[in-house]
Amino acid sequence: MYLIKESESRLNQQAILLKSKDVSFRVHFWGIDPCLTYNPIHRHSFFEICYVLAGEGTYLDEGIVYSLHKGTFFCSRPRISHQIQSKEGLFLLWVSFELDETTSSSPYIDQYLSMAQEGIPVVYNGNTASTASLWKSLLIPDQKQWAIPSSALSSIAHTLLLSFVSLFLKTKEQIQTNHPVSNPILQRAKLFITDNIEKELTLEIVAHYLNVSTRHLSRLFSEGINESFVTFIKKERVKKASYLLEKTELPIKEIASKTGFGSVHYFTRIFRQEVGLPPGQFRQNIRD
Repeated sequence: MYLIKESESRLNQQAILLKSKDVSFRVHFWGIDPCLTYNPIHRHSFFEICYVLAGEGTYLDEGIVYSLHKGTFFCSRPRISHQIQSKEGLFLLWVSFELDETTSSSPYIDQYLSMAQEGIPVVYNGNTASTASLWKSLLIPDQKQWAIPSSALSSIAHTLLLSFVSLFLKTKEQIQTNHPVSNPILQRAKLFITDNIEKELTLEIVAHYLNVSTRHLSRLFSEGINESFVTFIKKERVKKASYLLEKTELPIKEIASKTGFGSVHYFTRIFRQEVGLPPGQFRQNIRD
């Protein structure tokens, strides 16, 4: 289908500094792996966008496991812990890059900053997206005469990186409608929860602290972040537990207590549901 080594080599030689009048990118690496099965849990300081051409697997992002299959795009955002796993192997395209803020205009800087903070981690059924067509056009097909000329490679690669914003970031109007993080009550509720994650946190307790009704607080969560109050707390507990498992030597029983789960049994059950692994195995995988 594609000449993998030749495609990868051409991209890494000719599509590294991608510039235009208003926005420029520095590409760290273009990658093509026809059978990727595993990488360790890690993070980096730049964007890494991946496109699944074939195969099935899972993607761990901030303690949440997403399924991967043909046509899936996923975005590893800066400073977010993530991991890819697949039993049979994934045919994967990826590109690691960052925005060159010194030669980019403010609107583009704001867009990629928003993508880093609020971007959707995974996009399914993306084979018909313009992003898919752009990416495939950068590869050298088996019939070399059908490859785009090298002179067009840089401009198409630049357009590809621009297309990631519309793929992973909702429009400004949608962000304002679906994620009103500026709502002071919702913001205070979220801060109270994260700052007191080890305690009992019921809708009644938090509503009383904020001096609002439980009905109003529940609606703020469902309309503000498209999650229920209970789901938000569960994810925050798992996120904090993932951090403690990775960064400390605390016993699992103590981590369960520090993250508000109480019993080790309940902690293990919820953690496995969210991450796909029990806490002990999660910690072992990180250390291996």
